[in-house]
Amino acid sequence: MADQLVRNRLSKVLPKGMELSHFGVLNLLARLQTERTPAELARAFHVTRGAMTNTLTKLEWAGYVHIRPDWDDARRKLVSISPSGKAARDAALAAISPLIDDIAQSLGDARVRQTIPVLREIRLRLEGE
Repeated sequence: MADQLVRNRLSKVLPKGMELSHFGVLNLLARLQTERTPAELARAFHVTRGAMTNTLTKLEWAGYVHIRPDWDDARRKLVSISPSGKAARDAALAAISPLIDDIAQSLGDARVRQTIPVLREIRLRLEGE
């Protein structure tokens, strides 16, 4: 339930037309600052290649990512974030930061710091399955 509530609140404050999945991909590409294949992105987000292809198609249509052929392996494509994608990611981050800050402040720094290792452990265990 907490996951659904957080996703709902975040979706409401994202810039118009941006979905949470779009933000996730843009945020990852912005942090890594390297190209990734659609398959690598699908694995990173634990979604099917079809779902990632759908997300990437929407991001490319919006001008947020560049998708090009891999010159070393013509069967693959490479995805990178565009300048407008970086701007959209920054706008989304600016929109969600107050919500996250408010929640973190109301819980207190100590409780948030205690929660992070537990959430990380849950993620690692679920990834191993």
